[in-house]
Amino acid sequence: MYVDSHCHLSFPELAGQLADIRAEMAAAGVDRALCICTTLEEFDTVHAMAVAHDNFWCTVGVHPDNEGIAEPTPGDLCERAARDKVVAIGETGLDYYRLNGRSVADMAWQRERFRVHIDAARATGLPLVIHTRSASDDTLAILREQGGAQAGGVFHCFTETLAVARAALDLGFYVSFSGILTFRNAVELQEVARFVPLERCLIETDSPYLAPVPFRGKINTPARVPFVAKQLAALKGLEVAEVAEATSRNFERLFARTQPVATQSIDRDKQSIT
Repeated sequence: MYVDSHCHLSFPELAGQLADIRAEMAAAGVDRALCICTTLEEFDTVHAMAVAHDNFWCTVGVHPDNEGIAEPTPGDLCERAARDKVVAIGETGLDYYRLNGRSVADMAWQRERFRVHIDAARATGLPLVIHTRSASDDTLAILREQGGAQAGGVFHCFTETLAVARAALDLGFYVSFSGILTFRNAVELQEVARFVPLERCLIETDSPYLAPVPFRGKINTPARVPFVAKQLAALKGLEVAEVAEATSRNFERLFARTQPVATQSIDRDKQSIT
């Protein structure tokens, strides 16, 4: 069974289609999904979706590229993170791809927002879901400066270089691959996927975006995450079932609140021993 570790089922392209999406997931062997929050205004919708379904969980966070929305405080994030079915802080990070005439120096507000999320993750003990685009140097620097390694987390929808992947792994983070991994021109990313140890890999759709081949250009759904697993397996010379099992296990390890309480206690004991 597969896990989609990052999807946006509350976005307009997918909203109102949840029954069909869940039926497609079941048919494709996708048994769990993490629904990602991108604004405080969106949180109640995403959280309600997670609470209503035993195989959905959610995050709380404000996407780095969102402007003109409620700016989060550590208290805002921590209060929501304490609620049932919330398993991570994010997505958060830095995005310098669309500067719209501004300089990197002008994006100080993004860097401050990122620091707020790291502080909340450290305070709650929840992992971070990291988004970074055209900003990997600053993303890594702030994680180091702010103690982000203490929280851990995942670099989602990874599209950066091998050097960035290595740095993320050195900080203790997981690396998540999306449908981009199946694109013919994603040669460098495919090399990264070969490099990242399987025990540190996650798979995702980032629905409704980035549908994998052979659905490229269409609206994406969690039911298509097996195509990412298939590509990752081919790159690593593994059976797809092995990738499905490993990435599901990694999901449970990183997002510990997705496990039954008894299992969480056992895992924490193991971590304290090691």
